[in-house]
Amino acid sequence: MPNRLASESSPYLLQHKNNPVDWYPWGAEALERAKAEDKPLLVSIGYSACHWCHVMAHESFEDPDIAALLNEHLVCLKVDREERPDIDSVCMTAVQAMTGQGGWPLNAFLTPDGVPFFGGTYWPPQDRQGMPSFRRVVEAVVQTWTERRSEILAQGEQIRAALAQRPPATSNASDLDEDTVIRAVARIANNFDTQNGGFGGAPKFPQAPVLEFLLRAHHLLGDRQPLEMAVATLEQMAEGGMFDQIGGGFHRYSVDAIWLVPHFEKMLYDNAQLARVYLDAWRLTGSDHMREIAERVLDYLLREMAAPGGAFYAAQDADSEGVEGKFYVWAPEQVRAVLTGEAADLALSAYGITESGNFEGESIPTAPPLEMAEALRPIREQLYEARSRRVWPGLDDKILTSWNAMAIRAFAEAGAALDREDYRDAAVAGATFIKEQLDREGVLYRSFGSGQARIAGFLEDYANLIDALMAVYEATFDLTWLDWAVELAGRMIERFSEGDGPGFYDTSANEPGLIVRPRDFQDGATPCGNSVAFHVLIRLGHITGREAWVERGTAGVTAMRDLMESQPLGFGRYLSAAALALGVVREIAIAGEVHSDSVDALASRLLRRFEPGAIVGLVSDESIKRMPWLADRPMRNGQATAYLCEQFVCLPPVTSPDDLTALLETGTGMVWTSF
Repeated sequence: MPNRLASESSPYLLQHKNNPVDWYPWGAEALERAKAEDKPLLVSIGYSACHWCHVMAHESFEDPDIAALLNEHLVCLKVDREERPDIDSVCMTAVQAMTGQGGWPLNAFLTPDGVPFFGGTYWPPQDRQGMPSFRRVVEAVVQTWTERRSEILAQGEQIRAALAQRPPATSNASDLDEDTVIRAVARIANNFDTQNGGFGGAPKFPQAPVLEFLLRAHHLLGDRQPLEMAVATLEQMAEGGMFDQIGGGFHRYSVDAIWLVPHFEKMLYDNAQLARVYLDAWRLTGSDHMREIAERVLDYLLREMAAPGGAFYAAQDADSEGVEGKFYVWAPEQVRAVLTGEAADLALSAYGITESGNFEGESIPTAPPLEMAEALRPIREQLYEARSRRVWPGLDDKILTSWNAMAIRAFAEAGAALDREDYRDAAVAGATFIKEQLDREGVLYRSFGSGQARIAGFLEDYANLIDALMAVYEATFDLTWLDWAVELAGRMIERFSEGDGPGFYDTSANEPGLIVRPRDFQDGATPCGNSVAFHVLIRLGHITGREAWVERGTAGVTAMRDLMESQPLGFGRYLSAAALALGVVREIAIAGEVHSDSVDALASRLLRRFEPGAIVGLVSDESIKRMPWLADRPMRNGQATAYLCEQFVCLPPVTSPDDLTALLETGTGMVWTSF
């Protein structure tokens, strides 16, 4: 008989609906039962694309004897960490503080009042390789709860106090300058793998926020070192199995140091962020290879991750037919079953597919030489079509606001920079879906599944959506999106602010059962809510002339200065925000008819450049009300006209894309202020 998870919409929770464990979703019913029966809580946290989550589920949660033990002594809750990052944050922080380790599956034991007192990650069904069995862990927890509860309660108070602590703020909050960026780049360089790209050794993660910062550091400082580190990493990542050479898109991370063998899950957030980083690398370098990878990532999202209505699904699993990576690997005979003669020989050679293989006896395709790319295109399409007839990995089809916002921003920027109308349309469709389905009666929701919006949104949902909407405005000049961004920013400040300081809580109110209101201040695979919030307040403040927002975002970033300098790999998005705060804001006003060829040509010339400090607006009576800096910028001689101002100095208006390029490259070395 299905358990209580059967009525949930999360694919991860639904994977456990037939477990013999008496699972509850997170909510008042489970918490009240734990208090009434004086039982500890087991909060088991994972996500649908997590390989070891599947392993532990099969070994332990499907075992009737283990389930009976859990059901007798504990109240058991299953949590999708992607839907509930707040619960995951509290439990992960507590477990890391207690054990020094973290990861998923995450299994935390809490008092009935919701205070974590013990936890860990994966436990095997029997004692193995120095790890106790899950049964033994549960029995020890139950015995301790029964016989030594005072110790648990005392430790719980220590955990509660630790969770409530704030990160140390910079002592002198007015001291933010380019030296912060220089010191951060130097520390990142100390961790840079000069041979393989990336930072540190195995396993290697893409760390998109750090790569994004390095490109901005190059732009701010004029130093080639951060650009070279970023580009070398992007090139190496695209060479190995981390990048799906046949279908496009990036896997989650590489288990080795050379980007060859990935952990095969594919996440929307990784691909959305990396598409933008590759796009920015193309803007900076003009590399056709960078552009190709950006487009192949976005094309993959449109082809495999697009949901009906315009949104994007969350993830594809690492496993198919119960085997990790089976969908993606090849043997020579499989290639020859699709291709014949010279085409087969070419594919085997170009993609490194051999009899001995490079992964458990089979081959993960690696990148062919760049000069062969065009000749291989029809071959790759045939291999992809053949692979599509295999059993596909599981799809996590929930729709998450913050991850969709990352994808919307990527499509908006790529549509404008590459003049790809399909990308621009995808951005608008995604934003429309969120507006219609996930922002209702003043509440932005986190998750959408089974036809309904669920869970009040978190700080990261608001901040990333604001970020996306600014990009959609610049790609379309439709004020609808800018107005929504401004309205969301007001709500974000009202609902998430932490007292009188510049920082924010992750949740809009105390969630029942959570012992603290979480505040995640460190960037991970995705940037944290605070770093994105500070960044968007600076940028949106400049766009709309709200100096208070600029000051608040800058103060928030500045307070993290010491951590940005000492731990830059964990504060990449903060550093990008710092680079924005330190750099020159370039105001580009375009006067003309919306969607006219001449206006689009001027906007395209700007948006294909790497100009992270630029803001752009189309002049109209309505837009001037939102962006006062657009005032007094008329068309010249009936032609679409662009105006560039920076540091309170304006340059002569121009009417051709070439002249705009020359203006942008000259800057305010040429002073002209009379219109």
